[in-house]
Formats: sequence, structure tokens, C-alpha cells
Amino acid sequence: MDDRQITRRAAILGAAATAAWATSPARALLQTVGTAALPPRVESLLAQMTPEEKAGQLTLNAATWAGGAATALNPAGAAATFDAQLAEVRAGRLTGVFNGNGAVMAKQMQTAAMRDSRLKIPLIFAADVIHGFRTVFPVPIAEAGSFDPDLAQRTARVAAAEAAAAGIDWTFAPMVDIGRDQRWGRVVEGAGEDVFLGRAMAAARVKGFQGTRGLAADDAVMACAKHFAAYGAAEAGLDYNTVDVSERTLREIYFPPFQAAFDAGALSAMASFNELSGVPATGNRWLLDTVLRREWGFGGVVVSDYTGDEEMIAHGFAADAREATKLAFLAGTDMSMQSGFYITHLPDLVAKGEVPMQRLDQAVRRVLAVKVALGLFDDPFRRISPAREKTRIRTTANLKLAREAARRSIVLLKNDGDLLPLPRAGKRIALIGPFASGQHDLIGPWNVYGTDAEAVDLATGVRAAVADASLVSVTAGSAVDAPIPSGIDAAVAAAKAADVVVLAIGESQGMSGEAQSRTAIVVPAAQQALAEAIAATGKPVVVLLRHGRALALEGAVLNAPAILATWFLGSQSGPATADILFGVESPSARLPVSFPHATGQEPYHYDHKSTGRPNPPGPLSEYKAHYREAPNAALFPFGHGLTYGRIAYSGLDLGTATLAQNGTLTIRATVTNSGTAAAVEVVQLYIHDVAASITRPVRELKGFKRVSLAPGASAEVTFTLRRADLLFVGQDLKSTVEPGRFDLWIAPSAQAEGVRGTFVLSET
Repeated sequence: MDDRQITRRAAILGAAATAAWATSPARALLQTVGTAALPPRVESLLAQMTPEEKAGQLTLNAATWAGGAATALNPAGAAATFDAQLAEVRAGRLTGVFNGNGAVMAKQMQTAAMRDSRLKIPLIFAADVIHGFRTVFPVPIAEAGSFDPDLAQRTARVAAAEAAAAGIDWTFAPMVDIGRDQRWGRVVEGAGEDVFLGRAMAAARVKGFQGTRGLAADDAVMACAKHFAAYGAAEAGLDYNTVDVSERTLREIYFPPFQAAFDAGALSAMASFNELSGVPATGNRWLLDTVLRREWGFGGVVVSDYTGDEEMIAHGFAADAREATKLAFLAGTDMSMQSGFYITHLPDLVAKGEVPMQRLDQAVRRVLAVKVALGLFDDPFRRISPAREKTRIRTTANLKLAREAARRSIVLLKNDGDLLPLPRAGKRIALIGPFASGQHDLIGPWNVYGTDAEAVDLATGVRAAVADASLVSVTAGSAVDAPIPSGIDAAVAAAKAADVVVLAIGESQGMSGEAQSRTAIVVPAAQQALAEAIAATGKPVVVLLRHGRALALEGAVLNAPAILATWFLGSQSGPATADILFGVESPSARLPVSFPHATGQEPYHYDHKSTGRPNPPGPLSEYKAHYREAPNAALFPFGHGLTYGRIAYSGLDLGTATLAQNGTLTIRATVTNSGTAAAVEVVQLYIHDVAASITRPVRELKGFKRVSLAPGASAEVTFTLRRADLLFVGQDLKSTVEPGRFDLWIAPSAQAEGVRGTFVLSET
């Protein structure tokens, strides 16, 4: 039976009704998915299902036909075979699979569902499309450094279009966890330490994945906000570890990016691995029902993380698989990923009255509703097209965007003596370090479908950019974690023969991501030794850091005259880095996370409290809040990043400097580029509530703007504040703000002075 015959059969379920239902506004749909009646023909399926078939709609497993990165990241199980998985599909015991192997695989599985299963309910195909599909964009933490939500939306749009062409309906992204401990490996997947920036990036990525033409469009995928909640608050930065934070902290720090994602229309959420105040998130009724469903009105699907329900046994929260199933399901986890618990235990739990049939029907209705929204009941094969898969992926336009995104993600940390940009001719350049060349560690962690083999490395990018490629030498010097025989000697010789050294060092992509927490966030010892030896030659050094987190820099690395944070940049890593090195474009990105003086400062975030004993400006004072070796401040703070221009801030204008309760306050300042190179300055607005019923952070970001400045040009930058921008969670755990004085900065980073003033929130 061919695709069209199957599609016509699916259309009997009521194409017109399902299409109209699927095109309703995303936010309205989100609030009603679990309670509103489905299109009549789809609703009738629910009445025909056996309890086992219902449990099947709540069971999601790793694809057995996967291979490559997918198998390593999410193994399907030693005993699983594709034929066995097809049998599960035909028996109605599976709602879909994730991290599968393209449109050909999806076509075979969907054919089995629509031709051979009793009720002909389409499968849903999911995947970890985190920062691109086959065209790989910078890792999310890097892209957040662009301070450009529009860019994040555009890269997510391309990722969705490529993934949808391969048959994918649903992405397990964006990750919207706030990450404030750089020891935690999964900071690489989020937007950093700040709530304001995190909210902006969460909304942008959801909009990009889901598109503007409705979820039924053949280039849209359903977004999934993860990991709910406070996964990034794991104690000591240890992945999967305990989380125990106050409800106020949840509501002020960890909840807002999820709310932004849902407001943008995300129809699914993933429960986090961690426990929250003693209760695992997967079985946390307060989190998944009281807050998410009842308070926020979320009507979409909640899916467990990989074996998250099973892990409640190891947590010590459930005695066995049956109890884990009951606890997770009654708490509000609609769909079980990979454990097989729901298909095994839910039918019996319902039969014995331990789980109400009403709850089972509610969860199934939510799953069917998102399948309707995705257009799968209208055309189960709408995203499954091997021909389209070949034409949409890694196009010239997509790779051009990858290069743009990579350029905009590179942060210039230092540029003493204006060493950068380098001239494109007349200089002998020594590329040294384990990341100087080679098809490795380019795309970054958590990419299932892209490969380093398809990405462009640093040496290739640099050689293409210079006038004479013969003046570029390449020497490894060391491996990532270990010295290599005569490596430093060869590197020193190369440095001595060059006019300038570009030292490419840092973390391998295997050092960031899930289960990659580090006790010391430093450059590995072998590479640090390489840096010290190169510095001893006296040649000018440009350090290119490769990393998935903020690092604690020291010695020759920190003392290098120029440092670029280049993260993991994706498909166009080498060309984009060369664009910045040689001044094709001025760096414009800013740090979305603070670089500490030392690992021991972690967790660190710029918006900390002052304490009762803040250190005054200047040298460290006794009996004040600082470390013996370092201040309570960052080495390179959140928001920091230089350009090739010379930027100055002046002319702060607060008008009346009074904000009425129902009014607005307009803030203006002038930004000037007195340099000879064009620049894009990320202008940031911070406030501090001087005295409040709940102590407030020393600074909070409340706005940012990217401002283009030609050489010698000035621009007036305007921000507007309202009372709502000043709200915090009060003593009664409700949003409030009290009249009083506020400090305000328009500045280039969270620690820079920029221009400073004060305003008053009036009582009326």
C-alpha cells in the first residue's frame, strides 16, 4: 500500500475537522488540549481503545533503527530489534519513537501503524534537535551570548525545517534550565545564568521550532521545554544530584523561562531527573499538577526524561516499578520514556482501581490532541519524505546562517594592545593546540545527526582567509588531556618561527553535556603546560578557547594579550572564527555566564545578594564577604565582551527620575564608538532595588539592545521601564514591588559602571 492510500485512509478520521482544530492559536490550544473535546472522529478512537492501547499511547521508546550518536546517547536496549518494535506498533503498544534514522525508517514505522494496527493511530517521531539537525549551529550557551533572540529563532527555524524533512514531529528542546554552577556539564544546552536572557531565548527558540504557519506545517516541529524543574540547581554542579531550593527561588529563577516557553506556545514539557525538596520531579504532584496545570493552565503533554519514572526507585521514592508507575502517572507525567513501565503496569493499575480511568483518558486525550495539532491525523506522512529530506538539509542558505550564528557567538574577552584583528597578509601564523586542526570537537555535545566530518575546522578556515596559506603552520603540541611525545618542543619551534601564535585550547566536546560535571573548570593540565611553554617564547599569543561552560583561567592562558571564547560553533566553526580573527566582522557577543577567578567560587552568578558585609570598592577588606584569594565578583562577568571599536557611555537621562505605579520611565544614554572599526555594542540595562521586604540582588538585567556603530559614530539608546519590570516574589510568595529608590545602570556588563543613576517608584 502506498503513502497516498494510507493518507486517504487516515483522512477518513475527519481531515476538515482536524485541520481546523490544529490551526487554533498555540497558546489557546495549550490551555485546552487536555480538556477540550477532540474532533469527533478522533474522540471516538478514545472510546474504542482498550486500557492496554491507551497505555501504548503513553509509551515512547528509543528507535531501534538508529545508529551513530543516537545509539550512544539513548540506547534502545540490548534485546531490542526493529522487527520487534514494528510488532509493538502493530499491537498499539507504542505512541512513537525518538532519535530514529530518518524518513525511510519513519515511513516503514508509520506504514505499520496506519496499515496494520487496529485503530490506525499515527505515530509521533521525536528527537533531540538541540542546536541544529545536519546543519549544526553553535551550542545553545554560545548562541545565547549573541544576545540576539531573533538569531536564536532563525536557527531554530532552520533546525526544525531540516528535522521535519527527516520525519521528525517533536524536538526535545529548548532546554530552558538556568545554569549557575559551571561545574554542571549541561550548562552548554541552556541560555546561561540570567533569568531575563533565559526567558527571551526560551521564547525565541519555541517560536523558531514551531514556526508561524501552525504546527501542522510540514516544516514545523513541536517544542518541549525541559527540564521541569530546577535541574540546573543540582548540588555541587553534579548532574542528576539533589535539588533543595526555596519556593521563592523556584518562582524567581527557575520557573520564568518555562513560563516564557509556554507563553510562546510550547505544547510539551519534560520532567527533570532531579528530586526537588525530597520529591523526584517525575513524581512531584505539586510541581506537575498544582503549579503547572492548575496555576499556569498548561494543557499540553508532560513526558518523563529517559527512564525518569524508573529512576524513582533508585531515588528511594518508589518501592518497585508498579509503584513508580502509579506515582509518576498520578503526579502528572503523561508519557513514559523508555522504561516500559506504563505499558506494563498502567492497565492493571486501572483494572484494580488504583489509577482512575478518567486520569488515563485525560493523558491519552492530551497525546491525541498534540498529534492532531501536528496534523498527523490529517496526513500521517506529512513530514516523511525521503526526497524532501535530501533537498532541505545543509543547503547553502542554512550553512550561511550557521556561519553568521557562529560569528555572533564568539566573545572577545581580552585584546591588550589591539593585537586583534590580525592582518590577512605579511605575518607568519602558528596555529598550535589540540584544536588547531582536524575533524573533531567542532559541533559540540548533544547533536544526534550532525557530524564533525561535515564541519569545517580552524586550520581550513584560517588558510582560506589569509593571502598566503603557506605562512600558516599547524602543530598540535599536546592532546586534550595528555602530553604527546615531543609535542611541546615542536610547538615551541613553530612559535619561534612565527610572528604570532594562535593557541587553540580548552575542552573536548565530551567534557561538556549530560553526565559531564567537572570538579575543576580549568584548562586541562597538559594544555596549560603547552600554554606556559608558548608564552615563554615571547611571541604574541591569541588564545582561542573551546569550551561548553565558563572556565577559570590562569597563568599563561589568562595572561595572553588576546582571548576569544569560541565555544563549540558547529558546521562553520573554522570560517566563522577566521572571520573574527581577521576582522571581517567585529566580535559582538557577550558572556551569558560569568567566568570566575577560581572553581571554588561556583556556583556564582552576577545577580547575587550583597550580604550584610559587602566588600567596599577597592582592595579586599577584613571581615567582609570575599574569599581569601578572590573577591565576590567574576573575572570576566556576565555581559562582558569587547569589540574592535572603542566604546564609551555617556549622557544618562532619566527624565523626572520618577516611575508612577501605572506609568512608564524612559531612560536614555549615548553610546559612542571613537575607534576606527565598525562595531556592534550590546547595551545592557540593570537595576537594583535599594531597600525591599525581600533583599534584592546587587544588579538585575532588565533589558538589552544590539546597537550598530560606524567608526566615530554615536547613537542614543532608549529603554522603558514599567512597574511590572520591578516585581519580585514577596514574603507571601506573590509578585509585588514596594515604592522606593532604585539604582540603575546602562552598561557593557554586569560589573561595569557604564552610566549610573537613580529613580524612585512612587506610591501612586
